[in-house]
Amino acid sequence: MPIAEVNAPIDAPRGLAGVIVTETRLGDVRGAEGFYHYRQYSAVELAAARSFEDVWYLMFHGQLPSTAQLATFRDETAALRALPAAVRDALPALARAGALSGLRTALSLLGATAGFRPLYDIDAGRRRVDALAACAAVPTLITALHRLGQGLQPVEPRADLGHAANYLYMLTGEEPEPDRVRAIEAYLISTIDHGFNASTFTARVIASTGADLVACLVGAVGALSGPLHGGAPSRALDMLDAIGTPDRIDSWIRDSVLRGDRIMGFGHSVYRTEDPRSRMLRGVAEQFGGPLVDFAVQVEARVEALLAELKPGRELHTNVELYAGVVMELCGLPREMFTPTFCAARVVGWSANILEQAEDSKIIRPAARYVGPPPPQPLPTAEPR
Repeated sequence: MPIAEVNAPIDAPRGLAGVIVTETRLGDVRGAEGFYHYRQYSAVELAAARSFEDVWYLMFHGQLPSTAQLATFRDETAALRALPAAVRDALPALARAGALSGLRTALSLLGATAGFRPLYDIDAGRRRVDALAACAAVPTLITALHRLGQGLQPVEPRADLGHAANYLYMLTGEEPEPDRVRAIEAYLISTIDHGFNASTFTARVIASTGADLVACLVGAVGALSGPLHGGAPSRALDMLDAIGTPDRIDSWIRDSVLRGDRIMGFGHSVYRTEDPRSRMLRGVAEQFGGPLVDFAVQVEARVEALLAELKPGRELHTNVELYAGVVMELCGLPREMFTPTFCAARVVGWSANILEQAEDSKIIRPAARYVGPPPPQPLPTAEPR
């Protein structure tokens, strides 16, 4: 093919919606069907039936582990949870910014302390070691930063607890109830990966440059911190608080829609059906029961009916944020930890994508259409100085 054809610009929709930018073996989101998967398995079925470590292994190795492989993997990852002294000593200063903001700097420090090298310069085995170390350390960093921000001492990780149980233990300092562990584990599994979302794509763009794995993760955390990406679960609960009682649902939602406000927890850029993560987490919430769950279900039903009336022709259903917030609230997580908890799971998906991207040496380098004043313009004479 002639070079002119290869380099010819291609128009793409805003936000690259629907544009295929690469191939992946990690999974897909089929929005028209309301289905998404990790490798060859339904992500929702994995969340319902498997442990977090099972799915972590699947994302890194392409298959579910045997009993022996899982035991080895659990031991391997649990041994990586503790933080280097240089990182621990820096956390009190970083905690003032909050868990998610502090995580960006803490991850950079972890990479420098551990000597993470550019992906371009290391082999697949070393990349996997780095990825495991980063994924295991992120929950420890997040919980330590949160506790320090609350004036509490960090809780050291326990190797005898599974990933989800250890996360809750480090957050609260108490061994969690089994039903809470299973609920949070289901949530964590359901958010490990979700197609080429903004943070995953950011991680892969950085990986395509050959940068080190932590550099890729720091970029992904930055993308996740935006309220249009990872910051919505707490905002969805804030909406429930603002509505307050069932008799206020209709008026509150109508007023919000007419003002042009976004209804947090509803609508998705990919799904045109009910978000399967929402369906699964609603079931998890209903196992707990109680006033919050009942109210969330009422709000969901009325919001979907009102959106169908006020925005006809658009498919606007609950997304993962509404019931993710409900489940985390029921399990005792503070709202400022909702997005960091999302990050504690998504770091596995980011890392799997980084490892996959590192297999391809082609840098991601799209183009932009210039729309400023036509060049070249005459250069004005410089004023005397």
